Amino acid sequence: MSSQVQASEPRNSFLGYIYIATATFFWGVSATLGRAAFTGRLFHGGELRSIDPLILSQSRTTFAFLVFLPILMLTRGWRRLQLPAADLGRISVLGVLGVAASNYFYYLAIQRTSVATAITVQYTAPIWVLLYMVAAGLQKATLRRLIAVLLAIVGIVLVVGIFRSGGLRLDAIGVIAALLAAFSFAFYNIAGHNILARYDHWIVLLYITFSASVFWMAINPPWKVVAHHYSARSWAFLFVFSLISVLAPFSFYIAGLRYLDPTRAIVVSCLEPVFSIVIAAIALGEIVRPLQAGGILFVLAAILVVQMPDRKSREAMLVEPIE
Repeated sequence: MSSQVQASEPRNSFLGYIYIATATFFWGVSATLGRAAFTGRLFHGGELRSIDPLILSQSRTTFAFLVFLPILMLTRGWRRLQLPAADLGRISVLGVLGVAASNYFYYLAIQRTSVATAITVQYTAPIWVLLYMVAAGLQKATLRRLIAVLLAIVGIVLVVGIFRSGGLRLDAIGVIAALLAAFSFAFYNIAGHNILARYDHWIVLLYITFSASVFWMAINPPWKVVAHHYSARSWAFLFVFSLISVLAPFSFYIAGLRYLDPTRAIVVSCLEPVFSIVIAAIALGEIVRPLQAGGILFVLAAILVVQMPDRKSREAMLVEPIE
């Protein structure tokens, strides 16, 4: 009996890795689709005109909520979806300052710079979480963590092209947007840690997309969206984009958590920048220069160093995905 259990564990772990890797692949595809939506390069004949990052972020969360709500009501029941008012307030803050802000600044960074720059800078969020944890006295500033911070800083410098030949040539708004996306990503994990640990991921995601949708509706009311006069094909693209960037990857990610512990799942999710950059290079012809490639490796190394558990405490600083 025990031998059968031991034999099944590697298979289950392998399945978990496949699920998480598939989730990161979908997030990588969504980054490339976002860039294509801003440039119109994905479709021929000009049938899909450029889409504003605000519209992309707004439609993404709104469509996701409209899909999640009936599915969860049928599978969970209305009573199981009800949460205490205090937690609903906290989740609403996460939806606005975490998801809505992170999504908008991330896609703005993709529009102004490139997929490689946006995803790499955003993925430094674990470093900002670490700095907060150290400042708050919740983690110690060990040598390993200091090295991780230095690696991340060097990586950002290389990725944004500060040492590129011909002097400093970067889009300041795009780089700042990528950093703001990383800060929002970090806030989501710091402020939402207890909620994410106590409630079903799908229920949290439902209320987060709802609060983000309400926020965007206040900022950009429906009549302003209609005034853009997007074609039926554009709206179809936005709907499919929400499925590819939210429903599909989170389904695989949550399925992967059934077989992997959170530490290993989040380490595997670091494949997202790799998938994003490779897919953008193949589909859109985005070029990653050698120095940028080195910077990406530095940032990924820093994230892995930060996410791995300490030898003494065996506790990891986990940063949940937010894409």
